[in-house]
Amino acid sequence: MEGGGGSGNKTTGGLAGFFGAGGAGYSHADLAGVPLTGMNPLSPYLNVDPRYLVQDTDEFILPTGANKTRGRFELAFFTIGGCCMTGAAFGAVNGLRLGLKETQNMAWSKPRNVQILNMVTRQGALWANTLGSLALLYSAFGVIIEKTRGAEDDLNTVAAGTMTGMLYKCTGGLRGVARGGLAGLTLTSLYALYNNWEHMKGSLLQQSL
Repeated sequence: MEGGGGSGNKTTGGLAGFFGAGGAGYSHADLAGVPLTGMNPLSPYLNVDPRYLVQDTDEFILPTGANKTRGRFELAFFTIGGCCMTGAAFGAVNGLRLGLKETQNMAWSKPRNVQILNMVTRQGALWANTLGSLALLYSAFGVIIEKTRGAEDDLNTVAAGTMTGMLYKCTGGLRGVARGGLAGLTLTSLYALYNNWEHMKGSLLQQSL
């Protein structure tokens, strides 16, 4: 029985040695310095190849001929909504200031609160309507000019701003049209200059070198 057990152990050991299971064990410290030639290290947390987590291509699939950036038509909704909200907030603050100024001789009571509230809502609606109308005209002119020229650049911005000012002040006669156009031209020119300031500064540095 003992001989049979010994032969069985020998047989098992031989098979284990043949398949490599009976060799000397290696600790993690011993295997830490072994270079993994031709293999990428795996993430200890996800146990996946990090190469598959790197996105070298665009996240979204664009239709053929579509631009990677939003055009004026897509930005028009954001512009109009943002201007309306900004005008409403500014008008509410201005209405609160005017309401407190006009009712400063009144005691804190319900009539004074109502008067202040009316001033806040009136000024908020007025400024929201004003800025929203300007944003609507500017966006409409910008889209029309972009589709007409077939290009998107700062010239569209300046032209749309100038035409917006002229149309908005057209009820004031030629002088009002001139003032509105000049105001729109000035504001949009400053905006275009701000957007291209880094590019202009880099061009000037290259020329100086």
